[in-house]
Amino acid sequence: MIVGVGIDVVDIARFAGSLERTPGLAVRLFTESERGLHPRSLAARFAAKEALAKALGAPRGLKWTDAEVRRAPDGRPSLHVEGTVAAAATRLGVDSWHVSLSHDGGVAVAVVIAEHTDRREGT
Repeated sequence: MIVGVGIDVVDIARFAGSLERTPGLAVRLFTESERGLHPRSLAARFAAKEALAKALGAPRGLKWTDAEVRRAPDGRPSLHVEGTVAAAATRLGVDSWHVSLSHDGGVAVAVVIAEHTDRREGT
């Protein structure tokens, strides 16, 4: 069952400018493993974190670094959540995430679907 869907769009140049002007911003928004990526990839990951928050109903108190976008060996993105994000997801019964990222024409976009799957045998 789909619990929530979120989408977000980020202007890559504007986002890169914000990261340059505010050195501590990357530390507040991204995990250590995310920080070394190209600005277009960071913009897409920020869009994913915004979309994730929207899929959860935008609860207060989410910590950006409690969500991490990872790449599978085949290149597919996935979400890893912990802390504040995991707690919000648990309250809503979310146990599965679907994420899609793209960037083109100076814009990064992400879609996140939060899902509850009934993993009991026989259902």
